[in-house]
Amino acid sequence: MRRVIIDTDTAGDDTIALLTTLHHFKVEGVTITGGNVAFNQEVENALYTIQVAALEEKVPVYKGLERPLNAVGMTAHRTVEDVHGKDGMGGAFFDSATQRPETTHAVDFIIETIRKNPGEIELLAIAPLTNIAMAFQKDPGIIPLIAHVYVMGGTNNSLGNITAAAEYNFWVDPEAANIVLQSGVPVTMVGWDMCVAYSVMDEEDHREIEDLNTTGSRFFTAVNKVVRQFNKEVHRLPGTTHPDTLLTAIAADESIMTESHPYYVEVETQGRLTRGYSMVDINNRSGCQPNVRVCEAVDREKYKQTLIRVLSSIE
Repeated sequence: MRRVIIDTDTAGDDTIALLTTLHHFKVEGVTITGGNVAFNQEVENALYTIQVAALEEKVPVYKGLERPLNAVGMTAHRTVEDVHGKDGMGGAFFDSATQRPETTHAVDFIIETIRKNPGEIELLAIAPLTNIAMAFQKDPGIIPLIAHVYVMGGTNNSLGNITAAAEYNFWVDPEAANIVLQSGVPVTMVGWDMCVAYSVMDEEDHREIEDLNTTGSRFFTAVNKVVRQFNKEVHRLPGTTHPDTLLTAIAADESIMTESHPYYVEVETQGRLTRGYSMVDINNRSGCQPNVRVCEAVDREKYKQTLIRVLSSIE
């Protein structure tokens, strides 16, 4: 079984992506990055989601960096409770899980795990890339030892979700995104544009999921309660969006990704209006060597059936 570390800012769709990852991979650990909601709430959400999965083996959770790399003068970055609910779980306010986080720092865990298992560890990045970038900076020698990094982030010449120019994960920490994308590690990027085009679960999809009547499907319905309304009002979308779950599903089965190409991608760190914008150089106007495989089309039905199987399996 393929071995992964999943790095997450656990809220909403991150939880379903985590369940998808636990279903398909041997998860060496879950690392938490500052992002969607209050940091300690993200930690609790990850622990609770692992409890929902009801696995036989323990999956450890590691606390990482709470703020972006370039956080001088910042007391906090912008969180998005308006999207996911105050608890990041659709306002469900679940009880605390029994399991507690580990004492090792997430960055050290990433480095140590890759060092001990050269060529065997893949990273699934569904949060701002702060932890992974810091691991690359602290120990650049791990970069050639990583099998692959799957990144949910950015857009391919499309509308963003936190600003008109940018997707949230890249916007929160554009410096970290650049470090990872420019590192030379094999990267597959699934952007917000793919989420909007292929991952939206509409009212009919939600009824189908509710009819499963499993612990997994009830959890899905609960954590998506707030974003279901937010998407209608703000993004003008007819359902819930699942960028992180789409990323992890593609990582598990690349046949879900029906079209992709290597492009040069760079993230804007300086722009007042374009912070976090991912420049995907489709026509190679920069003359730079491609550094990222960018997802450009998805088998939507195959993706949906992957989601259904995961939620059905958690009885």
